[in-house]
Amino acid sequence: LFHILSGNLGHQIEHHAFPDLPSNRYAQIAPRVRELCEKYDIPYVTGPLWRQYASTWGRILRFTLPAH
Repeated sequence: LFHILSGNLGHQIEHHAFPDLPSNRYAQIAPRVRELCEKYDIPYVTGPLWRQYASTWGRILRFTLPAH
C-alpha cells in the first residue's frame, strides 16, 4: 500500500535507471538492480521510511554547513 500511495518512492534507483518502465514493475527488477549495485560497489540504500527520512535531513543539514 505504501508503494502505491507514494508513487513507488521505495524504488528510486529503479525509477532513475529505467524511467520508461511502468512503476508497477519496479519491484520485479529490484533484485537484479541490487545485484548490479553490489557488483559495481554502488550504494543501494534500503530501510524503514523513518530512517530514510532522518538520513535525508541529516545529509541536507550537513551540506548546508560550511566546509572545513
